[in-house]
Amino acid sequence: MIRVLANDGIEKGAAEDLEAKGYEVIKEHYEPEELKKEIKNIDCLIVRSATKVRKDLIDAAGNGRLKLVIRGGVGIDNIDASYALENGIQVNNTPNASSISVAEMTFGHMLAAARNIAIANVTMRQGKWEKKKYQGTELYGKTLGLIGFGRIAREVAKRAVAFGMKVVYYDICDINKVATCTCLTKDEVIKQADFISLHIPYTKGEPYVIGEKEFEIMKDGAYVINCARGGVVDEKELVKAIDSGKLAGAALDVFEKEPLANQDIVNNPKISLTPHIGAATAEAQERIGEEIVEIVEEYFKEEEAVGRG
Repeated sequence: MIRVLANDGIEKGAAEDLEAKGYEVIKEHYEPEELKKEIKNIDCLIVRSATKVRKDLIDAAGNGRLKLVIRGGVGIDNIDASYALENGIQVNNTPNASSISVAEMTFGHMLAAARNIAIANVTMRQGKWEKKKYQGTELYGKTLGLIGFGRIAREVAKRAVAFGMKVVYYDICDINKVATCTCLTKDEVIKQADFISLHIPYTKGEPYVIGEKEFEIMKDGAYVINCARGGVVDEKELVKAIDSGKLAGAALDVFEKEPLANQDIVNNPKISLTPHIGAATAEAQERIGEEIVEIVEEYFKEEEAVGRG
């Protein structure tokens, strides 16, 4: 029987679907050292963000049984995909399933930052009525700058246009143009935008996409939104830009280190925070589960057919 380990959990319906199709689904979570021992007995590993599939884990699966690693989510930066491929292990993700959920989270954070929703919620619960203190800004008529213009960014753009925003974007790929948005260089996007939202993967060892130089050329009073990946924004420079008055605020769902350990971020009242929950909706999880089942079925049916041939 093909053994599937969902080390970071799996949607109930997807687990039941796989089991009905004859797969053994293990939903127990193994910490790194335990996982290295267990991985030898696994055919397919399903992860989210918590489990890191690096060289040491791939080497631990050296008997050749592990054939497929699936990340239930958009990016695969927690998986050493090239090394996995070198060792005969296919890597897949579920890029379509959570696009709308993450786009809505991005837009929610943008509203929270612009209208001081996060901090006003906290101070009200402290018994304060600081109505005059929390004057915000409208999204209407403002410029949204998107760094990266993939599926999620395009969903954000649709919502921004509906709010009466001007949308500019930068992407490293030569992509199909969108009539309601304007493609610019990265620096032009950063200089023009009132709100800058990131929609790009994190690449280990690469410099920050938004660092000291980028903060310097931003508009005074701009906002930075990151619901993409920790590590693409320099958190130290972000706090400096906010504390100096250069930026009006920020909103973050992802962090350089998770769980969040940077107390300067935690204690800054001008930063709206959530614990990496961009894809945490019932609808997204159901779609992720469905996509995982499709990937597992397609891979092992094809492998079975090759074996018979």
